[in-house]
Amino acid sequence: MHLAIRYVSHFRYPEPAWDSHNVLRACPIADDFQRLVDYRLDVEPRPSIASHTDAWGTRVDTFAVRDPHRELRVIARSEVETAARPLPPADALGLPLAAYRAPAIRDDHWIWLQRTHHTRWGAPIAQLAASVIDDAGTVGEAIAAIDRAAHEALTYRAGATHVGAEVEAVLAGGAGVCQDFVHLALSLYRSVGIPARYVSGYFYAVDVAAGSAPEAEEIAVQTHAWVEVAVPGWGWWALDPTNLLPAGERHVKIGHGRDYDDVLPLRGVYYGTSQHKLAVEVGMSRGQLTQPMRTAERDLMAQHQQQ
Repeated sequence: MHLAIRYVSHFRYPEPAWDSHNVLRACPIADDFQRLVDYRLDVEPRPSIASHTDAWGTRVDTFAVRDPHRELRVIARSEVETAARPLPPADALGLPLAAYRAPAIRDDHWIWLQRTHHTRWGAPIAQLAASVIDDAGTVGEAIAAIDRAAHEALTYRAGATHVGAEVEAVLAGGAGVCQDFVHLALSLYRSVGIPARYVSGYFYAVDVAAGSAPEAEEIAVQTHAWVEVAVPGWGWWALDPTNLLPAGERHVKIGHGRDYDDVLPLRGVYYGTSQHKLAVEVGMSRGQLTQPMRTAERDLMAQHQQQ
């Protein structure tokens, strides 16, 4: 599937801000099932941009705006070609659950078994995980049982949580957004010794909670998250617990990490007032983005034309 993506972040400050330093992760990754066709980044005020690959394999664009400014606009455009990701073979899924206790598996995936800021589980999550895999005798049964448990434990509701919410509080509240589903799933997997990692990207769907394919080619979306679970002797199985389906050709991966903090789309610091307004817009299309440009991008392009 050929998909075009436009990510826009537009900051407005009531008073001038200056010496703004920013880190952006918006470029889709290239792997066996996703080919990066094009990636372009525009920032206004126009800074110098440096790029590198972080420890997890994600492209990072860094830029600094030192002069006083009242607005900061970041527009990342990309095009990718995606393919369906294969399911693990039956012999890998049929391995006994004890395969995860092999020293080689635990040593190679040590980092994906640890508690993090967003996956600091306690007794309630550990007990839930243990109970849902109680009847699971194989790797595939355990992975599927936890995937379903994370999906059924929460109701998708925007605004129900905040970025720093403790995963135990999210479980107790019973509602959240995609990152909450993922942090809960990671906590469940890791608490029983199954390595799992956080994936950030986009999902080409009208309703991210329902996972329905769009009728219109071009739609507005939000950033999305899912998990990759280690399958011994095979690799990483990408699963979307928010929608209870495998990640497929409508999922566009930007990168992975231990939790949300490792793949946060845009992070920065600056001098000036703490008050600001932020508008984030993401458009996706099967082909070229053809709808009229939205306000943030239109303003930026107009300024470029005047220079």
